[in-house]
Amino acid sequence: MSDSPSHPDPVAQLRHDLRTPVNQILGYSEMLQEDAEAAGHAAYVADLQKIQLAARNLLGIVNSKLNVPALAGVIPPPAPAATPAQTIAHRPPPVPRAEALDETEIAAKFNGQVLVVDDNENNRDMLARRLQRHGLKVDTAVDGRQALEVVRHRPFDLVLLDIMMPELDGYSVLQQLKADPLTRHIPVIMISALDELDSVIRCIEAGAEDYLPKPFNPILLRARISACLEKKALRDAEQRHLQTIEETKRRLDAEIAEAARYVASILPPPVATPLCVDWKYQPSTELGGDAFGYHWIDSEHFAIYLLDVCGHGVGASLLSVTAINVIRSGALPQTDFRDPGAVLAALNNAFPMERQNDMYFTMWYGVYHRPTRTLRHASGGHPPALLLTSSATGAVTSVRLRSPGLIIGSMADIAYASQTCPVPPGATLLVLCDGCYEICCADGRVLEFDEFEKFMQTHGGTPAGLERLQAWVHERHGAGPLDDDFSIVRIQF
Repeated sequence: MSDSPSHPDPVAQLRHDLRTPVNQILGYSEMLQEDAEAAGHAAYVADLQKIQLAARNLLGIVNSKLNVPALAGVIPPPAPAATPAQTIAHRPPPVPRAEALDETEIAAKFNGQVLVVDDNENNRDMLARRLQRHGLKVDTAVDGRQALEVVRHRPFDLVLLDIMMPELDGYSVLQQLKADPLTRHIPVIMISALDELDSVIRCIEAGAEDYLPKPFNPILLRARISACLEKKALRDAEQRHLQTIEETKRRLDAEIAEAARYVASILPPPVATPLCVDWKYQPSTELGGDAFGYHWIDSEHFAIYLLDVCGHGVGASLLSVTAINVIRSGALPQTDFRDPGAVLAALNNAFPMERQNDMYFTMWYGVYHRPTRTLRHASGGHPPALLLTSSATGAVTSVRLRSPGLIIGSMADIAYASQTCPVPPGATLLVLCDGCYEICCADGRVLEFDEFEKFMQTHGGTPAGLERLQAWVHERHGAGPLDDDFSIVRIQF
């Protein structure tokens, strides 16, 4: 036999041509026997069994004379010829066929659409009828080219593909099906003769699910088709599930992106007069837990505030935005927003952890009084702000502005102390979160506040100081997103 399914040797072709009509006789007589058994026509059953016996004997002669290799367990050996004494009347009654017990079981379970591809009309008809008995929807194709055309325009759950066909054989059709992303996942069962095992192996290696030998064993036929349809149904269900997940993810991503745009939209724009205020903000995820703001409470008092919610994501972002909006709108009854300690105490009572899914936040809040050039500030568990001043010689010094205070939301009725410091002309105030300095470096070392403070003494007051800080932080962190949100506000007086 040739290595290629397209070019069998003459003996193989002769075996194929001789067995094809015999296989058809077997297939049709088995289906007629099933009908006779179902209708109770015992006499017809006996005659049909005689036909099958003769056909199997003839197959045995063809196989033995033309040297067919045996495939154990695939096709039962031909039954011995009956002697005159062994009449139909002396034979035991036929055993009900397993597939006859519930012919529509496969269709009820899978409702599959099957394509039968065979260049022999009788073979197509016989196999199509057998599958339709199981309630399956069946289409046929007369050759490989028609099969490829049909499959690419209509959905199928299974293809039964004959190996030996003219022009485009089953192996070539299989290769094209598996190379096309639109058809590669359709299960393919190869239809083979007994002496085409080498070709069957090549087809399995090329992606075929299984094979069916001729003549078809009805029980084997149903079992292998059922297994392939079940596998296809499971894969289709998995693909639908994955598609649902992808659609949900895209929708969530869009919603998170919209939320991130909203968070960015509530951040105040930089201003140049009467105070110069700018900032840098980079969340570690799509939605961070940092938020900040500044506004004139009245013509003399300018408020600056930055908070950092524990964690990241939607919950942290919602809490930070809500707290900022409360401050901005002045929605804390009986609270003097010119008193930082009073503001933190009111926020602490307004956002208890037990009502915020156990989330809390730290905060720095300051109020600059323009007539007296003083800054009053308070903090709750937050890193200190830095006040940078320059001497006559140009040396820059820094003062850490921080007052003792618990995180916001931990305990009710906590008092927060306010402190006051002068603000010299030309001074720079830096209000920041811990993500600006608690950086895990590529070598595993964590930056200290002292290093950050020293860097800002050099660059904090320069025009590109915040950009330099951001680049410095990323350089030390290395590739990938930062571990925490990065937020810093700069006020130059």
